[in-house]
Amino acid sequence: MRIARRVTRAILAALALPAILLTLWWVLTADSESYYLPPLSEILAAVDDVWLHSDRLSADVLPSVLRLFGGFLLAVVIGVALGVAIGSSRRLRAFCEPVLEFLRAIPPPVLVPVLMLVAGIGDTMKVLVIVSGCVWPILLNTVEGVRAVDEVLVETARCYGVRGPSRLWNLVIRSASPQIVAGLRQGLSIGIILMVISEMFAASNGLGFSIIQFQRTFAVTEMWTGILLLGLLGFLLATLMRLFERRALNWYFGLRQAQRGGSR
Repeated sequence: MRIARRVTRAILAALALPAILLTLWWVLTADSESYYLPPLSEILAAVDDVWLHSDRLSADVLPSVLRLFGGFLLAVVIGVALGVAIGSSRRLRAFCEPVLEFLRAIPPPVLVPVLMLVAGIGDTMKVLVIVSGCVWPILLNTVEGVRAVDEVLVETARCYGVRGPSRLWNLVIRSASPQIVAGLRQGLSIGIILMVISEMFAASNGLGFSIIQFQRTFAVTEMWTGILLLGLLGFLLATLMRLFERRALNWYFGLRQAQRGGSR
């Protein structure tokens, strides 16, 4: 019963503010005659025709999600692998730091024309745009997490002969996992933004492509439906990331709770 109550409270807390904002939007635009800001009731009514009773979910939404997942997973592999390597070596970190700072300062949207020249205008370019933005928070958080591994644990593992893959997984990555997951959460948010931006350049499908097409043809109500769908997608992905975080870091949250209880 306690678990059910906690889940119910968590759901209500997560939905309370969106429900309040949607209610305010509904009330404030109920009598709107502006062409650029139609009533929310009109926008919601158009969702059914624009997205549910058409092939846009499979033709536009699904390709966007696949590109996002592909770019995000590739950024995770690159960011965690390089982050562990750089964070574990002072010399390598000192050697790479100037280059990393330089590359991190370049806004990923600026790279779109360059990536179009290198990879064309297909899905490869869009995935690379997502990777170019997602990889930095994952990489930098991984580096800091690996650097912060407790020296006592390192010496204890060395004394007990824990080396190789076992040391990497059970000590280094596990100790750095809270910061790695924080980087994943930041990278996912950036990835959603870059997914839309990449689809606004020389694209033939995707959520970003649909929204910009609606805007260019002055289909304002349809444009708003795409924006709402994009927000809903971001909310669902953030919720999934939060569930993954709770499951992957269950030991960490349990440790923090025990420390709080002990401090009392």
